[in-house]
Amino acid sequence: MKWAMMVVVLAMMIVGSACSNKKPTPPPAAPPPPPAPAPTATITANPNTVNAGQPTTLTWQTTNATDVTIDVLGSVDPNGSKQVTPVESTTYHLVAKGSGGTQDATARVTVSGGGASQPDEISLSDQQAFAKYVKDIYYDYDAYTVRAADQAVLQANANFFKQHPNIHFTIEGHCDERGSTEYNLALGDNRASAAKNAIVQAGIPASSVRTISYGKEKPFCTESNEQCWQQNRRAHFVISK
Repeated sequence: MKWAMMVVVLAMMIVGSACSNKKPTPPPAAPPPPPAPAPTATITANPNTVNAGQPTTLTWQTTNATDVTIDVLGSVDPNGSKQVTPVESTTYHLVAKGSGGTQDATARVTVSGGGASQPDEISLSDQQAFAKYVKDIYYDYDAYTVRAADQAVLQANANFFKQHPNIHFTIEGHCDERGSTEYNLALGDNRASAAKNAIVQAGIPASSVRTISYGKEKPFCTESNEQCWQQNRRAHFVISK
């Protein structure tokens, strides 16, 4: 009987040792967090057609955005409205950024009338002087802020136009080949408007300046490299006929 009890105790010890050496099953891995929701953005202008000198109201709404900007206005609240008085037809470009990405939207305001005078006859010497002294400015990729290095160029252009008040001119907005046609048309419009705003602030009458956007449709250089793209990201000055 004593030997039987010892056998039972020894068997229990072996079973207990085997159980204690068994590794526990790890818990299942936690699922990855869901991706951040992408921002949404809308902007409207009411009315979207005005006569020169009349205001319009921009109204915008965004979701899932922490940084919202509108050209000309700069940083704005995620949702809001503001009255503006554009001096010419303008595309207002809104960019909403958040942890889930970037979304943009545009609103076009068409300005009619204004009574701008027709340019006087421009002499050949004025045209030659324009070609010699009026310079284009260039922009960084996907941007329309006038760079510090180009501020002096615009000031020199303004000084020339002050000395030649009979010259009316157009500022063309151009982009490189990347991005959609619609996006680059809006970006080119913003670039031309930024150059015009700087010229007007330097003392040139707004009625002397027209703007137009060609987006990526009229490149100055057709190679697909950064050196060429930089040449195409510009505000180009031409005499208005």
